[in-house]
Amino acid sequence: MPSFQGQRVAVIAVFSLVLMWLDDEYSWLDPVRYSVGYLVAPAQKTAAVPLAIAEWMGESATLRRELLKENKILSARNLILERKAQRMASLEAENMSLRELLSASDQVDDRVLVTSVTAVDPDPYTQQIIIDKGGSEGVFVGQAVLDAHGLLGQVIDVLPFSARVLMIADSNHALPVQVNRNGVRAIATGTGALNELELIYVPNTADIKVGDILVSSGLGGRYPKGYPVATVTVVENEPGKSFANVKAEPTAKLDRSRHLLLVYTDKAERVSPNELWRGGQ
Repeated sequence: MPSFQGQRVAVIAVFSLVLMWLDDEYSWLDPVRYSVGYLVAPAQKTAAVPLAIAEWMGESATLRRELLKENKILSARNLILERKAQRMASLEAENMSLRELLSASDQVDDRVLVTSVTAVDPDPYTQQIIIDKGGSEGVFVGQAVLDAHGLLGQVIDVLPFSARVLMIADSNHALPVQVNRNGVRAIATGTGALNELELIYVPNTADIKVGDILVSSGLGGRYPKGYPVATVTVVENEPGKSFANVKAEPTAKLDRSRHLLLVYTDKAERVSPNELWRGGQ
């Protein structure tokens, strides 16, 4: 059997060589080769499938790796851009605040010094802040403090490079005000809430209306005259009571102003902290 198979292989090999020689020397086998192409084409395509699949899988894996890498790069860039956008928004808000403060300082006749809030007293029963200017810059106890919108408070304690400010909303603070419309005087006291002041001992007959602007009257010499303090929001006259219930909203942004103005006047007095407690009257 092995010898017979060997003979068959030899005959096939010789026959193949003869065909190759004839194909090379003569062209009469071209139609035959062309016709045979129809028969072997499916086999050729089938044989090429594994290679095509391997190439496709390789390209897909490479493409996926490239997409993942590109996605990571884009995600990192997006995160950086978002951080920059947040920073730009913060800077824009700060620039707007500084422009408002500059505009406010132009409207103040007295000499002013720009300062910034560095800390807020965490005690929920007090409304005090710390600023970054102190005695080395000429800050003194009793000095009026403004923001871009109105009167914010007064200095009650001074260190060389910082100072403590008692805001007008503190429940232990009071200041003399007057209605800008007609000059009616009153005392505005803090309620402990940053968005509300109370006018005490206001007669029921007083000409005060909702929407009236309250300004500092200058009485007592603790606050300069004419600075915006609050806007009247509530006026209630209760029967049987001698005094009206009057509430007002501070014009200063007590809960958000960061840049402030320290006011210097020729009449400014340096007073002790004890004189300021329930002071400014």
